[in-house]
Amino acid sequence: MWLEKLSSGVLRVVTPVGPRYLRPSLLQRLYLLWVFRNFQTLPVKVLSSYQQRMLESLWAENKFVAFGVGVEDAPLLGTLEQRPAAPAATLPPRRPSGSVSDSVAALAADARQQ
Repeated sequence: MWLEKLSSGVLRVVTPVGPRYLRPSLLQRLYLLWVFRNFQTLPVKVLSSYQQRMLESLWAENKFVAFGVGVEDAPLLGTLEQRPAAPAATLPPRRPSGSVSDSVAALAADARQQ
């Protein structure tokens, strides 16, 4: 069983739209066998930062396997309960939200001055 997982195992990632399957490289499969040695299913939160970065890079490489193309026969290395969070894009700071009444009061004051 270990040799089958090492040679052709896939990683299942459960996402809100359904499970996705990733085919890691040989070294990644070996490492994932060690990560999932005691549990078949793990949440992303329990993984170390190195493990999360490795999974994010695997996700970014788009090594997805379509269901029905060898996935149903391929042994599972493990299952992640959610997709690894993508690195947050740098967003501009948000303006503080004022109340609607403040905006209307400022507009009304401008209208009175004209």
